[in-house]
Amino acid sequence: MNTNFISLTIELLVGFFALLIMTKVLGKNQITQLTPFDFISALVLGELVGNAIYDKEIGLQYILYAVILWGALIYTIEIITQKFRKSRVFLEGKPSIVIANGHIQYKELKKNKIDFDQLFHLLRAKGVFSMREVEYGILETNGSVSVLRKSAYQSPTNQDLNISSSESVIPIFLILDGEIITDGLVSINKDEEWLINELFNRGIAGPSKVVYAEWLEGAGFEIQTY
Repeated sequence: MNTNFISLTIELLVGFFALLIMTKVLGKNQITQLTPFDFISALVLGELVGNAIYDKEIGLQYILYAVILWGALIYTIEIITQKFRKSRVFLEGKPSIVIANGHIQYKELKKNKIDFDQLFHLLRAKGVFSMREVEYGILETNGSVSVLRKSAYQSPTNQDLNISSSESVIPIFLILDGEIITDGLVSINKDEEWLINELFNRGIAGPSKVVYAEWLEGAGFEIQTY
């Protein structure tokens, strides 16, 4: 029993310091620039060590071998992408313009397996609550979105101009990916008939033709068709 505890302790210590050294060697981009490949690589590396430690038939040499080999592969990929710029597109991917000139690039979203809910979630994480504020949106290789606001929504702030502040309101989505958002209509006390008539008045055949439509109190509609 004591022998088992001693063996497990040694394997844990070896695994711990092996991972610690490997993360130092691989650099900080494992966290700050975490691409899908980096994320999966880190999971696999941890899984290799974890399985090796708790498998009684695997000795210390196999733990070290797994960590060193997998770490060497990751490190090789990092060196290749640093030295050969053209390899980055294949190994790391490339940024995609998902919003251009204030319009959502539907094909780019589909290409990157991003739906509208995910896109708007990423925008809100950047402090953008309405599409009407966005001129360009770029989906980075780590899954975040970089936003260039339209000039009307850029600095200076109201405080810089000594303008009194007014109550902020959140835009309400009424249509998303061709489907009517019933909860949105309820929140502004409107029904589907009113929404369809508003679309017809703007020359839009129906909700199925609309990528998104949002309503902002005091500003009205912001609509993009397919």
